[in-house]
Amino acid sequence: MNFLLDNWILVLAALTSGGLLLWPTLVNSSQGTALSPAEAVRLMNREKAVLIDVCEPAEFAAAHVAGARNIPLDALEGHKSLPSNKALPLVVLCKSGARSQRAVATLRKLGYANAQALAGGLNGWREANLPIEKNA
Repeated sequence: MNFLLDNWILVLAALTSGGLLLWPTLVNSSQGTALSPAEAVRLMNREKAVLIDVCEPAEFAAAHVAGARNIPLDALEGHKSLPSNKALPLVVLCKSGARSQRAVATLRKLGYANAQALAGGLNGWREANLPIEKNA
């Protein structure tokens, strides 16, 4: 006990340092970070995740991930292509990843607790050299 009282500055510095090291982990777990393309593929293969592409129909027609359902961001609420099982994991993507974050928030309000955005969107999928369907 005397050591702690005599060296309170060192103890405070150690606790502060530990807290700063843990801070990014605590913040990322509460915000629900985006999935990497590899994690998305794992979810699709092991847990039958559903891919939801929130791009506009013209963007979707130009290029999209194989097997993705196109549900534009504006038409997301109450769309008939959303799975009826709200426990299924959903991987939400768009061209760059910006719209997908908003779509995840909307889907969570609708009761889809397992909705996650794909980091980098379609561009991130391409960078990972994963297959894309293109309409000519």
